[in-house]
Amino acid sequence: MAVLSVCMNPALDREFYINDFKIDKLHRLSFEMSKMSPGGKAINVAIDLSSYGVKTIVTGFIGGYIGNIVLTELRKVSDLITTNFVHIDGETRENIAIIDETTHTFTEINSAGPRVPIEDIDHFLRRFSLIVSSADAVVISGSLPQGVPNQIYGDLTKIALKHGKKVFWETKDEIIQESLKISAPCILRPDFRKDKVLFGKELVTQEDYIDAGKELIKYGIKMVVLSYKIDYDIVVTQDGVWFLKPLVDVEHSHLLGTGDTYMAAMVYKCFKSDNLVDIAKYGYAAALAKTWYRAKVPPKLEDIEEAFEKFKIERVE
Repeated sequence: MAVLSVCMNPALDREFYINDFKIDKLHRLSFEMSKMSPGGKAINVAIDLSSYGVKTIVTGFIGGYIGNIVLTELRKVSDLITTNFVHIDGETRENIAIIDETTHTFTEINSAGPRVPIEDIDHFLRRFSLIVSSADAVVISGSLPQGVPNQIYGDLTKIALKHGKKVFWETKDEIIQESLKISAPCILRPDFRKDKVLFGKELVTQEDYIDAGKELIKYGIKMVVLSYKIDYDIVVTQDGVWFLKPLVDVEHSHLLGTGDTYMAAMVYKCFKSDNLVDIAKYGYAAALAKTWYRAKVPPKLEDIEEAFEKFKIERVE
């Protein structure tokens, strides 16, 4: 089994562990209090999948000095990860995460990324068409650099579906809306980190989330997984609606990378099961297990199995 992981806006991730973090104050960090790693949502997915023994091809746009560091660090992670990026003149971005285990807070500062010219976008679409046949599933995840149209998720999915591939998305509302006009994925996990919005409407109540999930299903998506109140999830399929709830306290300062772990685990499970609810449960268990680690590292498979005892699933419709 092999996965094509599309990361159009990769990043160099910097994690700073600062307890009792305060603004307008100098914080000096020891070596153990900071970490640097290749990032971008789809790159994080690839790293997690490699830890589960899954071969992954990572593609997208990359460039500049930071881009070279991202490539170098990514290639160190695993021999199961290969890269096939389109190199651009712009500089790959950097992201910063501040983890405070005293106040249980997690602060992200993400750069927008470079501007990608139209000729590089055309080059990328041609390259994607050539390499998609070598994968069994396609993950398209994360933000877009400047210049890349919001509909590109749909363009890539249309190509992938013609090759008979399962497609997974995780991204924000405006990209979802524009891309669904062209094609729909098999499984969608909206990215609610910044705004809890779908179809331009803010989601507030549980009913808002369920209604939005049902609306997405009408586009032909098989399953929608919606993060609700940070550590709860709502799962919507054509057959019903389920609520996933933790039975233990979740350390909110350890949330970095949990969404990507969720996605990677669902992709991994889809190679072993066609049951959509089982796929969602496995993703939730993996994300819960990820919160046991403060660093952006994949949970072990045995951690995921253990996490099944620490949440419950309830059918609500």
